[in-house]
Amino acid sequence: MRRGRGAGGGGVGERPPFVRAPAARLLEGEETEAWSLSYSFKVTKLIEGQEQNHQHWLKLSFSRRDAQPTESEKEIYNQVNVVLKDAEGILEDLQSYRGAGHEIREAIQHPADEKLQEKAWGAVVPLVGKLKTFYEFSQRLEAALRGLLGALTSTPYSPTQHLEREQALAKQFAEILHFTLRFDELKMTNPAIQNDFSYYRRTLSRMRINNVPAEGENEVNNELANRMSLFYAEATPMLKTLSDATTKFVSENKNLPIENTTDCLSTMASVCRVMLETPEYRSRFTNEETVSFCLRVMVGVIILYDHVHPVGAFAKTSKIDMKGCIKVLKDQPPNSVEGLLNALRYTTKHLNDETTSKQIKSMLQ
Repeated sequence: MRRGRGAGGGGVGERPPFVRAPAARLLEGEETEAWSLSYSFKVTKLIEGQEQNHQHWLKLSFSRRDAQPTESEKEIYNQVNVVLKDAEGILEDLQSYRGAGHEIREAIQHPADEKLQEKAWGAVVPLVGKLKTFYEFSQRLEAALRGLLGALTSTPYSPTQHLEREQALAKQFAEILHFTLRFDELKMTNPAIQNDFSYYRRTLSRMRINNVPAEGENEVNNELANRMSLFYAEATPMLKTLSDATTKFVSENKNLPIENTTDCLSTMASVCRVMLETPEYRSRFTNEETVSFCLRVMVGVIILYDHVHPVGAFAKTSKIDMKGCIKVLKDQPPNSVEGLLNALRYTTKHLNDETTSKQIKSMLQ
């Protein structure tokens, strides 16, 4: 595996844990500027091979709310924007999803009552239509992510140069991760989704055996139903979709150094962590939704990194400070981050590897 190099050339040896992202191009002597959603911020750390107490400025505004695409970004930006415009509506529909539990129970308890069977089927069919819409949106989101990865990891620029040059695309990348974590948090707390879909499939199968015409079958045929079933069987289906998409992107672009992708992800994780753990920057957040945004993006890029990197995010050689990231999560009100901690526990690939330290494992217990 080729080793990544920091932008601006010049190897500096192995980095201490708190500055693991080699892609982080550190700019000296630049003033910070506050933005509405996040900030450029100063990072004063010791970097091996450089003078102690040397000040550097890490200027990354991937979550800048008003970032406008440059001419070179516009094609990808517009394609992704079409997808993101529908994201909030998807979340609203998922949040309001109540399921047909009552109707299904009544139908199961009274199998000979045709009216109750019809009532349950009539309640489930439109809900399955919604589930189909969610699933199809995951496919659109996957395509959008792959387009962004292609733009943010291409040569000749380093990952951080990309994040600085193409702030609008980097912001869209962050928005996709934010949506993904929100979607999965809502899905994990709604068992009605799988119950409704299981009932739909069982009933549809029974109708076919009995040669009964089934309203709704044309909308979700058997092949699509199989794919949807696999999707909703995942605890975090959107994250699984994006993780698979990122892994596939790396495997299909063998001419692209893997570090171009992993350094992009580790840099974004580091930026989120520093913004959240440093009182000077955290105090500038005007609302808790900004904090939630950064937390979700941080967890999202960690999970993608863990699936793509050969040894994952939890190994000592990882360019993500996992102890620091977990501590940031643990410092939040417990109810607000349990879903994110569960995402790290159950959707990462390397947490239970022997290379993961006992301390990190215990932090996530």
